[in-house]
Amino acid sequence: MKFRGFTLIEVLIALAILAVALAAATRAVAMMTQSSHELKLRVLAGWVAQNRLAEHTARRRWPEPGVQSGSAEQAGLPLRWQETVSTTPNRAFRRIEIRVTTEQQPGHALAQLAGYLANPDAK
Repeated sequence: MKFRGFTLIEVLIALAILAVALAAATRAVAMMTQSSHELKLRVLAGWVAQNRLAEHTARRRWPEPGVQSGSAEQAGLPLRWQETVSTTPNRAFRRIEIRVTTEQQPGHALAQLAGYLANPDAK
């Protein structure tokens, strides 16, 4: 009985195929990790925007048109928010647009939310 093993060329080709497959798998895992981090940032930023709008509703104050900005921390992550209050055709309502970014990338909006407030004194 004679045993025949793999030749050196066959082993090298198999290793090359394995290396390409492992590199593709590593890249896919890295992309999924990056995507899940970005999703986490966007969820936290969305909560900051929702909290700002809820705060306006809860305080029942009639905000003046203009731009305000500030910072908030969500799950240990420092975030910046900017809200633009504008008038609407109906004087009993104000439009508030809230934009949330990270402090490191102020040009990259993670979340944007627009809402309307009713004048608490309007009848």
